[in-house]
Amino acid sequence: MSETLAPTPGQTIGPFFHDVLPYDGGAFLVPAGSAGAVRLHGTVYDGSGAPVPDALLEIRQADPAGAAPRVEGSLHRDGRFTGWGRAATDASGRYAFTTVLPGGVEGGAAFFSVVVFARGLLDRLFTRAYLPGESDDFLAGLPADEAQTLRVEPEADGSLRFDVHLQGDRETVFLSYPRHRS
Repeated sequence: MSETLAPTPGQTIGPFFHDVLPYDGGAFLVPAGSAGAVRLHGTVYDGSGAPVPDALLEIRQADPAGAAPRVEGSLHRDGRFTGWGRAATDASGRYAFTTVLPGGVEGGAAFFSVVVFARGLLDRLFTRAYLPGESDDFLAGLPADEAQTLRVEPEADGSLRFDVHLQGDRETVFLSYPRHRS
């Protein structure tokens, strides 16, 4: 039996992930006020420049020495630095993590790996948030305006700002990994 089936639309992610994925302490990779703690924050914008109130971001990062943690316990927040966190955007599209500055893994550039979930997306989006002054072959190979979308901006209060633009003229550069293609 040979039958051709008509393609159907893929299932988008969200907006229901807000009901189950965020958890208490998810945005605190380290306790606020602890030695070396820094606030990574920003706003997620849609293609028209409007804030996205129901996006979810995850970060994964190395510790300050550039070691990628390989420990469990991120969901329990038992005091171990696991290098992973999850934060939902608020009604204004803002998110924030309390973490430490990552070191460059094996002498590479220091950055936060960022994953974005939002309604209307067919799959999560991957990007990077490079610390000021950091670069690698990937970042150096991008046009300057695109590379700028991957840089965190230091704020006067010592925090780091990283806005995510899902579409449009200021669209953040998103990465594709062969094992994560939909």
